[in-house]
Amino acid sequence: MKVLKFGGTSVSTHKNLQIASEIISKEEEQFIVVVSAFSGVTNLLVDAIEDALKKKESYKKKIDAIEEIHIKNIHQYVPISSQNKVISFLKIKLNELGDILEAVYVLGEKTNKTINKILSFGEMLSSNIIYEFFQAQKINISLVDAQNLIYTTFLENREVVNEKKTEIESHKFLDNISSKVILIPGFVATNELGETTTLGRGGSDYSAAIMASVMNASTLEIWTDVSGVYTANPVYVTKARPVEKISYLEAMELSHFGAKVIHFPNLYSLMEKKIPIYIKNTLSPDDKGTEIGFNDQDNPKEIVKSISYIEKIALLTLEGTMMQGMPGFSKKLFEILYQHNINVIMTTQASSESSICFAVEEAYATIAKKAIDKYFSYEIALKKIRPLNIEKGLSNITVVGDGMKNHQGISGKIFSVLGLNNINVVAITQGSSERNISFIINNHNIKKALNVLHEEFFEEGVRQLNLFIIGLGNVGGKLVDQIVQQKDYLKDKLGLKIRVRALANSRKMLFEKGEKIDLTQWREGIENADEKMDLEEFYKKIQQLNLRNSILIDNTANEAIANQYSRYLEKNVHVVASNKIACSGNYEIYKNLNYLSKKYGASFLFETNVGAGLPIIDTLNNLVDSGDEVLKIQAVLSGSLNFIFNTYLTGEKTFEEVVKLAMEEGYTEPDPKIDLSGIDVVRKILILARESGLELELNDVEIEDFLPKECLETKDNDSFFSALKKNESHFKKIIETANKNDSQIKYVAELVGDKAKTGLQYIEPTHTFYNLKGSDVIVLFYTKRYSQQPLIIKGAGAGADVTASGVFADIIKIGKK
Repeated sequence: MKVLKFGGTSVSTHKNLQIASEIISKEEEQFIVVVSAFSGVTNLLVDAIEDALKKKESYKKKIDAIEEIHIKNIHQYVPISSQNKVISFLKIKLNELGDILEAVYVLGEKTNKTINKILSFGEMLSSNIIYEFFQAQKINISLVDAQNLIYTTFLENREVVNEKKTEIESHKFLDNISSKVILIPGFVATNELGETTTLGRGGSDYSAAIMASVMNASTLEIWTDVSGVYTANPVYVTKARPVEKISYLEAMELSHFGAKVIHFPNLYSLMEKKIPIYIKNTLSPDDKGTEIGFNDQDNPKEIVKSISYIEKIALLTLEGTMMQGMPGFSKKLFEILYQHNINVIMTTQASSESSICFAVEEAYATIAKKAIDKYFSYEIALKKIRPLNIEKGLSNITVVGDGMKNHQGISGKIFSVLGLNNINVVAITQGSSERNISFIINNHNIKKALNVLHEEFFEEGVRQLNLFIIGLGNVGGKLVDQIVQQKDYLKDKLGLKIRVRALANSRKMLFEKGEKIDLTQWREGIENADEKMDLEEFYKKIQQLNLRNSILIDNTANEAIANQYSRYLEKNVHVVASNKIACSGNYEIYKNLNYLSKKYGASFLFETNVGAGLPIIDTLNNLVDSGDEVLKIQAVLSGSLNFIFNTYLTGEKTFEEVVKLAMEEGYTEPDPKIDLSGIDVVRKILILARESGLELELNDVEIEDFLPKECLETKDNDSFFSALKKNESHFKKIIETANKNDSQIKYVAELVGDKAKTGLQYIEPTHTFYNLKGSDVIVLFYTKRYSQQPLIIKGAGAGADVTASGVFADIIKIGKK
C-alpha cells in the first residue's frame, strides 16, 4: 500500500488530478490518497470567521467565493450526469456553514469547537468532488471520512493524536475495503468527545503521515508546490537547491526549526517502521524531489544538508544569584511555560548557572513574562532574581546535518562567516547529537545570514561581491567596462561573482530594482535614472538591502563622500577608494578608519591613492608587516606632472597646451590645478609616511611651489589656463635651466626619517629618475634591508585605465580575502 497526499496553495486542481491519475494507473498496489482543500478555500474560511466575529456581514461574501471555487471545479471535473448530485451536496454543506458563521456573527464569539468545524469544510467539499472525478475515470475508489479513522485525545492540556485508537479504527474501516484507491480528506479528525477537530499547520500532510504509519505503507509521497526540502528558503536564497536525500533525524530537526515543507509530528514512528517519504513537486513531476529515509553513510561529503530559520522570535532571559546551584530551578521555569502552552524553540544556560535564556515565538513573550514574573514575584522583590528580560525582533537560524557530528570546524566556519559580515549572534545552542547548531540573530540580518551561510556550505567556493559605485567619470566609467569584460573570468577562475547593485554620479543614482543593472548600457541607464543623487539616501538604501560582501567604491575627489566612509565600515560595508581625501586629511580620521576596518572586519583599501594601478602601498605594507624599517622614500608620484614636463621639454607646445593635452588624455584631475599645485603629490607622500607608521599631518609636508601665485589664485579652469598662457615665460625659464644642465625636470617627493617634502628637481643623467618617460611614476624604498640598493617600483602612474585596474584589484583582493 502506498499513501499519496496532494495539495499546495499554488497548485491547480487539474495538476493534482493529472499526477494522481498517472501514478494510480501505472501501479497495481492499493493507494490511500489524502487531499487538501482547494487552493484559497482555507484562507477564505479563516477570513469568514474573523468577519463574523467582528460583526461584518462580509463573511457571506466569503461563503459566496467558496461556492464559486467549488462550482468551477465541479463543472470542470465532474461528469454532467453527476453534477446535480454534487452541487446539491455542496449547497447543503454551505448552508450548514452559513448557519454556523451566522451564530458566530450573532453571538460575537468563537470556540475551538466552532473553529474546527468551520475549517473542516474545505477538505470535506474538495474530497467529494475529487471522488466523483476518479469515479468518472473508471477508477475503483472508496471515499472514507477521516473522522472515522483519525482520533485525538487531550494529554496535559494539549490535543494530540491518539495513535492506538487511530490504528485500531483505521484497520477496522480500511482492511475490508478492496478498492484500488481509498480517498480521505486530510486535516480533519475526531476528538475524544466525538467532535470534529483539526490537525493544525500542515494538517493534510500529517493526516497522510498518520495513515502511512498505522497502515504500514510501503512509501509515503507528499505532492506539493515545491521540489522537496531545499538547502535554504529559495525566497531568500536564490541559489538554494533541493536536497536529494535527508535522514529522518535531519527532517525532525528541520521541521522543529521552521522548514515549512515538513509537517510530520509522527516522523519517529515512520522511522521506526522504515517507511520512506518522498516530497515531490506537482508542478515539476520529473524533478527528483527529496527522499527522507536513513542516511547514506557512503556519502560523507554532505556535512550540512540544509539551513532553516524561524522569524519573529523573542529571547527571554532570567538571571539572579539564587539560581546558582539550586536543583530544580529550570524545571520550575519550564513548567510555568508548559502550563501556559508556550513552546520553547531553543534554550541555553550560562555555566555559572546565574542566568538562563530561551527563545519563544514573539506573540507569546508578554504572556511568558507575566506568568514568570508573577511566579517569582517574592524572589524579585528580594532582588534575588531580576524581572524577566524580553528581547524582540529576532530570528532563529539552524544549520542541520548528520555529518556535522564527526566533522571538526563547522561551528568555526559558521560564526567566522557571520562575523566577517557583521552579523551579531545573540545566543547559541547545540544539541548533544551535534546534528544541529542553532543561534539567534536580529530579524534585519536574516536574508544576509542565510546567503552567507549558503555561500559557505553549498556554493562550492563562489562568493558574490555586491558593488555600489559612486563616480562614473574617467576612472569610474573604465572600471564598469573592465567589470563587464572580466566578470565571467572572475567567476570561472577565482570563484568571484561580481554584481553591481548601484551606480551614481554627481547628479543621479541608479539602484537595482528587481532586474540586474545592464552594465553594457550603464551610461544610458544612469542618464535615464529617476532618482537624484543624495548621499544620505544612497547610504540608507545600502543599509536596507543589507547584502553580504557589500563594497562601496568611491571614484571621486569629493570630500563629502570621503566623510561617509566611517558609517559604511561600521555597518561592515567594505570601502575601496581612489579618493585621497580621507587618507590624507586629518590624521585622527585616517587612524579611525583603519581602526573601524579592523573592528568590524570590513576592508578599507586605497591602493590607487598613490600609484594608480601600481602596488606601492601593498609593497610598503609588506615591508612594514615583515619587520623592515623604512629609512627613506624618494619618488616621482605624479604621472600627470611627469607627462606634462616630459612633453613640455620637447619644445613643441606651450605649457598651457601641454596641460590641456594631459587633461584630455585623462592624466589630470578634472581640476588640473590640483595636480600642478603639487597638493596631489603632497597627499601621496603623506599617505606613504602614514603607512610607514608616522603620525604626520598635511601641513607637516614641506612644499615648494613652481606655479606663479597668479595661477594658484585662479577660481576655475578657464582663468587657470589663461594664467598659464600669460606666464609662459616663467615656464620657459624652467626648461632653459634644465637644458643648460642637461637635466630632466621631475616633481619629486621625499621622506627622510620623519621629514617629508615635495618640489621640482633637476635630475642629472646618472640618477634613476632621469629616464622616467611619459606618465610613468617611480618609488625608491630605502629600508634596513634595502639600504644600499633600494626596492624600486616603476610603471604607469596616471590614466583612467590603470587607475580603474587598481580599484578593480582592490575589489578582487576583498573577494579573495
